[in-house]
Amino acid sequence: MTEEQHNPRKAVYLLPNLFTTAGMFAGFFSIIASGGGRFEPAAVAILVALLLDGVDGRVARLTHTQTEFGAQYDSLADLVSFGLAPALLMYNWSLVHMAELGGQWAKLAWLAAFFYTAMAAMRLARFNVQIGKVDKRYFLGLASPSAATIMATFVWTFHDLGFDGSEGVLWGPAMLVTLFTGTLMISPIRYSSFKEPGGAKGRIPFFGVLVVVLLFILVTIDPPKVILAGFTLYALSGLFAWLMRRRRRG
Repeated sequence: MTEEQHNPRKAVYLLPNLFTTAGMFAGFFSIIASGGGRFEPAAVAILVALLLDGVDGRVARLTHTQTEFGAQYDSLADLVSFGLAPALLMYNWSLVHMAELGGQWAKLAWLAAFFYTAMAAMRLARFNVQIGKVDKRYFLGLASPSAATIMATFVWTFHDLGFDGSEGVLWGPAMLVTLFTGTLMISPIRYSSFKEPGGAKGRIPFFGVLVVVLLFILVTIDPPKVILAGFTLYALSGLFAWLMRRRRRG
């Protein structure tokens, strides 16, 4: 009898960490790809990391293998995949070309990319210290995977449309998206986590299933544009709800 057969729980603990490692690998691949000018594979790799990030936690819960090590390891992996990778993707695709305007603009470009990475790190740290202290139905601030998805699909969409990030007309939008998503991550804005859509039993209405099927169909038709539109609307919905609450209080 092997050690794994004798103690199956020791083997099953590998599962969530393997998914976490795979997600970090995708993020690292994105960094290498964007540095080499392969922007579409770099963007897709971030989306792969997003899918794997959604799997590792669920695997840990289903197999009852949640550990403090796993939680911390997941956060460090997320910093690579959703902090460094999207920032460098946006920088290598467009922001780096702002150097053509002069030294100060070149500095502003890489500082914007660093700002995004720093905000992602702070967002992850804040999430870790708030585990068990906040309502699980909501995130405080835009989650880093959602912010990274907006960054990645922004690049993928314009690359797919034939636009070159080196074109001056895209420098402003690229800078705005980088700063905007970075700011939303550490904002006090609440976003639905979709973790308990149907209450404690996790049930959803039949109409909800139809919506999910429709979303899959739309994503298949034109992945970059549909995903970008969906996550952008999600980011703006939280901001709009926050502004409406402040207006009512005022």
